Amino acid sequence: MKTKSIALSLVLLMITTLSLRAQTFELGVKGGINFDKIGGRSFNDAFKWGYSAGGFAHIGFGKWGLQPELLWNQTNTQTATNFNEIYQNGLNSTNVSLNYLSVPVLLTYSPFKVLTFQAGPQFGILVSQTPFLVQDTKDAFKKGDISAVAGAQLNLLKFKVGVRYFVGFNELNGLNTSLDSWKNQGLQLYIGFRILKF
Repeated sequence: MKTKSIALSLVLLMITTLSLRAQTFELGVKGGINFDKIGGRSFNDAFKWGYSAGGFAHIGFGKWGLQPELLWNQTNTQTATNFNEIYQNGLNSTNVSLNYLSVPVLLTYSPFKVLTFQAGPQFGILVSQTPFLVQDTKDAFKKGDISAVAGAQLNLLKFKVGVRYFVGFNELNGLNTSLDSWKNQGLQLYIGFRILKF
């Protein structure tokens, strides 16, 4: 956890330094839906929907820019019908909800004013999770998640409409990784609104 705190502090320092040299600076809010799943034989393979909401800043340097965000992301899934065969005393076909405080830090490129491509890392901190997927074990998931994010956005006056795909890098399984590997992946659709521009 200490390493993640240092990494986030360095990202915040970099964003502050770059914003002082920016040609444009924007602030706004955004929200949307997530279609995601947790890979691994412990879970249903279908994508399920959750929601996303938060704010963004965009630091522009001509066609290039940096877009940090602070989002509340919900991931929903369901344990497999044979979950208790993988984890003793596990609950089969149980709905699972994970709520993350996510910080994407995206490099942006706008070949045209109306279109922006985005890519970069996303750091997530697990705030809450469905408890007791296995009897007498409250927390089944690890607290941190790091993902790669890539997508495209349409810029329509003050509105932003976009789609992103994200793939988790690190192991989410907090029970026993030798029995199964859990990683997050999914699609995010969103709409944003620019509040301020400098």
